[in-house]
Amino acid sequence: VFIAQSRASGSHRDVEDEELTRIFVMIPKSYTEEDLREKFKMYGDIEYCSIIKNKTTGESKGLGYVRYLKPSQAARAIEECDRSYRAILAEPKNKSSESFEHDYYSNNTRQEPRGNTLPFCGQPEFCSFEKNETRIQESVSKRLSVVSRLPFIQEQLFALFDLVPGLEYCDVQRDPHTNSGYAVIQYSTAASAIYAKYKLHGFEYPPGNRLTVIFLEDGSDSSE
Repeated sequence: VFIAQSRASGSHRDVEDEELTRIFVMIPKSYTEEDLREKFKMYGDIEYCSIIKNKTTGESKGLGYVRYLKPSQAARAIEECDRSYRAILAEPKNKSSESFEHDYYSNNTRQEPRGNTLPFCGQPEFCSFEKNETRIQESVSKRLSVVSRLPFIQEQLFALFDLVPGLEYCDVQRDPHTNSGYAVIQYSTAASAIYAKYKLHGFEYPPGNRLTVIFLEDGSDSSE
C-alpha cells in the first residue's frame, strides 16, 4: 500500500524514520532505560530507548524516547499504553528537541481535567508546536473530521482515505449555503485514524486545496 503524503514531508523513508516510529513519553524519574524498554516492548520491536537527563546533574528529567522498527508499532504503543505516560509521536530530530521537551512537560504537568480523556482543542495544526497545543490536548478517536474550501466528491474522498487500512465509512456532507466541503471518516481502530490524520492533514487535494483533518469524539471509552 502506498500512502499519499504532502509535498513538504520529503521521501517516505525519511518520514517513516524521523516522524512515525519514535514516541515521546513521561516516566517516573526512577526509571532506567531497561525499565522503559520493559514497559513498552509489548507493543513491538524496539530499536532503542533513551532517557532525557539533566546535563549538569545527570538526573533523569522524567521524560524519554522509545524508537520502534515500524510505524504501526509506535501507533499501537500510543493507543494502548497507560495514559499516565502521555505518549505522543516525537518531533523529528532536526527540530529543537529542548523546546519540544519543555513545552511537552509544561503542558502535561498542569492540573488534570476530569475523566481519562485529554481536553479536545478543535483548532487545526497550522501554527508551530509552541503556539498551538492541539497535538497534546486533542482526544484520539477512530473518527475524523475533514474540511476543505472546495466541495468533496464522495467516491474520490473515499478512495483517498481508503489507502489507510481499516476504513469503515466516509460520509460527505454538503452545506447548501457555502461551497466548502465537509466529511466524517471512521476507521476500525484508533491506530488507523492516527496514521490517516498524520498523513493527510495538510495534504493538497485537489492540488492547491489543503485538507484540514482533526479527530472527532466517537463516544468510545478513552481507556480502550
